[in-house]
Parts: sequence; structure tokens; C-alpha cells
Amino acid sequence: MRSPIFQLDAFATERFRGNPAAVMPLAVFPPDTVLQAIAAENNLSETAFLVGGDGEYRLRWFTPTVEVPLCGHATLASAAVVLEKLEPNRRSVTFQTLSGPLTVKRSGAGYAMDFPARPTAPALTPAALVQALGTEPREVRADPVNYLVVLESEAAVRALAPEIAGIARLDRLGVIVTAQGASAYDCVSRYFTPARGVPEDPVTGSAHCALAPFWSERLGKPVLRAYQASRRGGELTCRVRGERVELEGSCVFYLEGQADI
Repeated sequence: MRSPIFQLDAFATERFRGNPAAVMPLAVFPPDTVLQAIAAENNLSETAFLVGGDGEYRLRWFTPTVEVPLCGHATLASAAVVLEKLEPNRRSVTFQTLSGPLTVKRSGAGYAMDFPARPTAPALTPAALVQALGTEPREVRADPVNYLVVLESEAAVRALAPEIAGIARLDRLGVIVTAQGASAYDCVSRYFTPARGVPEDPVTGSAHCALAPFWSERLGKPVLRAYQASRRGGELTCRVRGERVELEGSCVFYLEGQADI
């Protein structure tokens, strides 16, 4: 079977920035073992698989090692493929996912995604977390998926060099490290999830489902400019709307071709 394949840089306005994702529209989903093998072959933080049409698609996301229940940058990339390549006359698309229906609409030069918020709660600071990070957090919070670690400054977030193997051994799948922005951005962050086969994710939409409500409350702002300070870097606009978060960003197409699967 042959499938179209697209590779895009998500949460970016220029190539080689943001987070690369592969998007593969399919007639039907092949067995999960095949989907996982394709994602491993692509070797990107996420490969998105689409089945459907007429503005309604089923969407699944795979890292090189596991299927995940929510992925922001690959959803953004999938929306760009649908709205620019598959159905260019549409203004929005709805994806049916493991996290429920996710609607993405055109917004300015990019796309705005309607995602579930992930509130965090204060948590005890595990000694293993401090050891893995190599620094003492100002504050630690958690949800069922991630630790959210607040550091003293944007500079501390950017300079962090954690022990990735130590993060992989924690009792959460990932660690979000964040601080208030020093100038152009309301907040900055980095995200580490080696337990899912991604040591550091370049730009993570799902992490901002937790970051947006946290910083919105702290700063008293319903709209935030956020920057993920990985080596590639990426920008998001976050709008908190009750139990939902709107995440807005741009995509740049890098590659288009055919895959034999």
C-alpha cells in the first residue's frame, strides 16, 4: 500500500524551527504494529495518521516507541495538511481522537486548536526529580501525566541540562520545566519525555494545556505568549477558556512524497 506523506515544522514560521511532524493520510488504519513501525522509521517525535474526509477525520499519534493520547504539534501539522493540501476550501477541521473531538480552525497566518485544559495541583518534590534536574525547583506541581517544575528565571530554564535517564525513571511520563518570561514572552518552558522515546521535545502543544491555565492564573492574563526554549524553539499563543485551552501557531511545509507501507 502507498500513502502520501508530509513533513512539516509545527509552531514555526520558518523551516528548521519548531517541532517536525510527519502526517500520513490513509484510507484505513493498518495494524498498530505497522503504525508503530512507520513512526519508528520516520524517527520524529510524532507521526500523525489520518483516516476520513469532508472535514471529519480520525487522528492517531505515535512517537518512535509508543502511541500517545494527545499531541499538539502533530495535530497542528495535520490541520495544515487538511486545510492546505487535502481540502483547501475549508476553514476548519475536526479530529476524533483518544482525547475526544479536537477542532482546528484557520486563524490569521496559522491555526487555532481547541484542546482540553490539564490543571495541575501542588505536589511533593521527589528527591529523584531534583537529582535528575540538577537544580532545586522553586515549585513543583503535577497532573496524572507530567510534573510541572517552576524555576527562578527564564535563564535557568534555558541553561538546564538534566539527566535524561533519571527523568525516564520518574513516576510521571514527562517533566515540564518553566519560568516567567523575561521580556517578549509571558512564559518559557522545556519538555522532557524520555519514557515515550523523546528525550526533549522541541515544541509541545499538550504541555501548554497545563502551562496555560497555570500561568494565566499566576499572571492574571487570559491570553499568553509562550515560547518553548528547546534548541529549535517555537512560539504559541495560548487562550484559556474555562476547561478548554486554545493553542495557536503556524506551520511550514518541508517535505511531500509517497511512502510504501
